[in-house]
Amino acid sequence: MVRKFNLFTLTLFACLVLQTQITAQTLVPVTDADLTAESDVTWTAGNEYVLNGLVFLETGGKLTIEAGTVIRGAAQGNITNGDLASTLIISRGAQIFANGTAEAPIIFTAESDDLNSPDDLEARDRQLWGGLIILGSATIASPGGQNNIEGIKATEDRTEYGGTDDDDNSGVLNYVSIRHGGAALAPGDEINGLTLGGVGSGTTIDYVEVYANFDDGIEWFGGTVKVNHAATAFCGDDGFDYDLGWRGGGQYWFSLQSGAQNTGRAGEHDGADPDGQAPFSNPTIVNATYVGIGQDAVAVGGEAGDGNNDGLAYAVYFRDNAGGTYANSIFYDFNSAAIAIEDRTDNTEDDTYARLLAGDLTLQNNYFFNFGRGTGTAADIFVAIDQGGAIVPASSAEFVSRLVAAGNVVADPEFNNDDRDGGAFDPRPSAFSPAANAGSSFAIAGYDTTNYVGAFAPGNGDENGNWLMGWSAITETGAVFDFLNGVGQITTNGMALDAPAPNPASDLTTINYELPRRAEVTISILDVLGRNQGQFTTTALGGSNSFPVDVSNLPNGTYVVLLEAAGGRLAQKLVVRR
Repeated sequence: MVRKFNLFTLTLFACLVLQTQITAQTLVPVTDADLTAESDVTWTAGNEYVLNGLVFLETGGKLTIEAGTVIRGAAQGNITNGDLASTLIISRGAQIFANGTAEAPIIFTAESDDLNSPDDLEARDRQLWGGLIILGSATIASPGGQNNIEGIKATEDRTEYGGTDDDDNSGVLNYVSIRHGGAALAPGDEINGLTLGGVGSGTTIDYVEVYANFDDGIEWFGGTVKVNHAATAFCGDDGFDYDLGWRGGGQYWFSLQSGAQNTGRAGEHDGADPDGQAPFSNPTIVNATYVGIGQDAVAVGGEAGDGNNDGLAYAVYFRDNAGGTYANSIFYDFNSAAIAIEDRTDNTEDDTYARLLAGDLTLQNNYFFNFGRGTGTAADIFVAIDQGGAIVPASSAEFVSRLVAAGNVVADPEFNNDDRDGGAFDPRPSAFSPAANAGSSFAIAGYDTTNYVGAFAPGNGDENGNWLMGWSAITETGAVFDFLNGVGQITTNGMALDAPAPNPASDLTTINYELPRRAEVTISILDVLGRNQGQFTTTALGGSNSFPVDVSNLPNGTYVVLLEAAGGRLAQKLVVRR
């Protein structure tokens, strides 16, 4: 009898094996008195640190956090000093060095989070603590050149940010996961997962995730810092929010939203405050993948579902004199327009439409697909709106014309697996998708040149795989999987399995494989839900073998070829297309 199994049971098992294992640690309470201007403190992976209210690392202080360290925010009921949220604040002139690894990330999370159980807290579990705030001395677009970070009383000088040093260095964040935050620092002022106020370009931020935050995922208030490999998922407001003249940028960004609870846009992008204040925001963002709540979904709560927007959310909204560049990116599955820009009828100079005309707002070589507004053509999904939310037809026409001329296309990026409800969502373009070879036509100095669009490279293995795997809550909880891509040969235990050829196939394809010795072989064809569409058992000799498969009776779609033999299993992706 041939044993059968569900592919995604195996995938889930593999995902859980990869998740970070947290053993019992010594709990170390941290109060505001523990970090001062003279601090040169190291938090070690042998302990777990519990923030008790607002904890400031004061100007001149240095905090080093070892790979694998867990920092927890005390719940409001457990805060002993009257603060409303437990939050770590790196003051202007202080530095944090949080150097995690893919194998041992640094995790900021709630006091109650059981990190050994990915099902312990859900995406709707937010506001359980505050977040991480980093303040620097770079230029911001605010009168006087400095400001106090939102939510904390202005009389607290440790919350000041901004200055004239655009090269300012606030330290390092590397492989840092921030989970279940967003509690209010003051009534109505919920904190972002990661707040960057006036942070300079000398700061290094790479591989950072914000998961299930009540407010924005990451928000920039001016500054020049560049952030790479950044992910936000299931945030109650926007995934990425910038304002006050942020002029940094980043590469490889991912945003995932859900309409089942409070939600907003993938990007809310503002220019300055007031609008005419210099410098206006003008970052460069390359290789982003933004996935919305669903083309036909309606948001419940949050900025998109607050009653003013009828449950609708743009992918990205540019306003208040914002500039910026998006290139080689994917925008997918939002229930309203893809890109909206503000064209103010009461201010024709200091608004975003003026930035478009001046060439300060550009979108180039991007893929757009699955939008709820209209038919999904370019004219429907790129819109200019006035300050009251009404579409400005003449400006929209100019916007559409510029975007089409810049190589933007309305087309399916053909993800490895786009079934978000089936438990195997993989937002990498399929190796057979045009998006997998659409990036090299547009390159920007200072950024990697890729031959693909979007945040993730197509292909198998660590080099080309999903960079979220193994360290992020997004993959630990199964929101995103590393689905099989089926490029090249894969091996295990002396076995090897080539990608089917031809692939895509219309009638016949050949499965080539190698065995270390004579063995009984089972070859199965599974659909994306793990259902068996055909199974063949034979005895094969050691060495190279070939097996022809007739796929003429299979509907167009994506399948998995599964090889079982000699105690090992290998799988490759098969596309049927006619």
